[in-house]
Amino acid sequence: MSWSTREIAELAGTSLRAVRHYHEVGLLAEPERRANGYKQYGVPHLVRLLRIKRLVDLGFSLNQIAETVDEGEHPGQALRTLDAELAATIERLQRARLELATLIDLRAPADLPAELTPGEATALSETDRSLLLVMTRLMNGEQLQAYGALVRNLPVHPINREFDELPADAGEPIRQDLVERMVPYLRRLRQDNPDLPDLYTDAPRGEKFVRETMETVLRELYNPAQLDVLYRTYVIVDESTQPRPGLNATERR
Repeated sequence: MSWSTREIAELAGTSLRAVRHYHEVGLLAEPERRANGYKQYGVPHLVRLLRIKRLVDLGFSLNQIAETVDEGEHPGQALRTLDAELAATIERLQRARLELATLIDLRAPADLPAELTPGEATALSETDRSLLLVMTRLMNGEQLQAYGALVRNLPVHPINREFDELPADAGEPIRQDLVERMVPYLRRLRQDNPDLPDLYTDAPRGEKFVRETMETVLRELYNPAQLDVLYRTYVIVDESTQPRPGLNATERR
């Protein structure tokens, strides 16, 4: 007795696409064809396909199956390796479920980690959310917690909207006026958060990498007038000639 591709797929509990893919990657040998050109699968093909299906259901990759499907003995090492991979996957999924529960409970945005969930009164622009998202890849755990506390407690201030809507061709009087009104706001935030860690201190990937990344991101996210205002504001606030660009989005909010 022989079966067509569709029949053997149904008998093995898999799909036509899967059978064809197993042929392509060399896991399942091509059968002979009938006079009409249709493939005819025999019992050896069915047994082989059932073995492949069993290993797929257990979670083996096709590369792992290629190494174990023909083993006559108990594939102990392969099973232990797979078990470790599945344990790591389960742990990752459990962490994800805990974070999802937090996001659902706090009605928080899904694109930011739970630690950076904004407070009910915090209004972040799309640009600032993008910057925060990049910053999560540059901070260590302590920095992430500290900035999260800042984001959750940021006061609403009308100057934020003015900054967000500042056009690229804004004239000098408009820029200077914005700087003069942003300075006291940022000074107050610094006073209210004296222990906020510097983004560049103990950076996991090094201070140089963080600075270069932040400079690139800021140039893409903010227009020239906004960058000029940020620079001048932080020069005054820091009383130095160097701004702290990594703090602008969170501190402004």
